[in-house]
Amino acid sequence: MSADGCSDPSVVEREKDKLMMMTACDDGRRRVYESGDKGESWTEALGTLSRVWGNNKKGQMKRVRSGFITATIDGVGTEKRNVILVTLPVYPKEDGGNEKDELHLWLTDNTHIVDIGPVSGVDDAAASSLLYKGAENGDNEKKEDKLIALYEKKKGDEEKPSPGMVSVLLKKELERVKEVLETWKEVDGRVSKLCPTSSAEHYKSTGSACSAVKITDGLVGFLSGNFSDKNGRTSTSG
Repeated sequence: MSADGCSDPSVVEREKDKLMMMTACDDGRRRVYESGDKGESWTEALGTLSRVWGNNKKGQMKRVRSGFITATIDGVGTEKRNVILVTLPVYPKEDGGNEKDELHLWLTDNTHIVDIGPVSGVDDAAASSLLYKGAENGDNEKKEDKLIALYEKKKGDEEKPSPGMVSVLLKKELERVKEVLETWKEVDGRVSKLCPTSSAEHYKSTGSACSAVKITDGLVGFLSGNFSDKNGRTSTSG
């Protein structure tokens, strides 16, 4: 365990020689760290992904390893998009009930974040991992890309995960990921055109939001679906 009270790390290579690590921490939050020297030193990714995910009920959060991968997604228009996919448990709102720890899939490109939805069905899920396989060109046809979630399943009321594992093919969720990426692309395109080119110089001189700086740089937005019929969650940080 680290000095910050964090453990159960999941590590991915974001770019060449650049690593990212997600950890589960005592305060209920997921902290994300970055390394540019192949893991010799780590810096918390404050202002982007670190501490975005968490649980506000002290003592309820169970430290388990998350699914945490990078993927180059095919089929987003004519482009391929580099993204991060995460699986994490969403814990019951009420203590002492029979609700289960539901595993959710999350999508982020380090600027936007969205909850794609639950992937564990009726199972009480614990630690998880993800596998993405890109589409391949075969002899006669193009093979589809695939996203698979693997998670530990807890038995009944037992706190410890059972030895058994569950594998789920996330076909609908992968299609949803591609739809969201298309939406992000459209929205970012609209935002980038908010400042008319003809008046750009005027706006730059007045110190308004219309400047040479891209106004979405450094902004992290989190949008999720409803966790219940009446309650939803949104969060933005920058």
